[in-house]
Amino acid sequence: MTEKDNYVAPDTPPRTVRLPSFLMEEEIGLGDVISRATHAFGFAPCGGCRRRAAALNRRVRLAPRHSRFSSPTARSRDVR
Repeated sequence: MTEKDNYVAPDTPPRTVRLPSFLMEEEIGLGDVISRATHAFGFAPCGGCRRRAAALNRRVRLAPRHSRFSSPTARSRDVR
């Protein structure tokens, strides 16, 4: 993989992947998820791992998907 492959334009927003809200409550980067998983298996992060995690965080964000009943606008309406 070359430096050109890792380039992300500064104005490019990260892609957001929505997951069910019972899996997560706040937005997190994909690099952070992978770092936590590898740490749980006992792998110590190195400099390359930190750079890859930062690059993944800039590209992909994982966010909770809210149902129509858990959205702020649904709470303000009378849901029966």
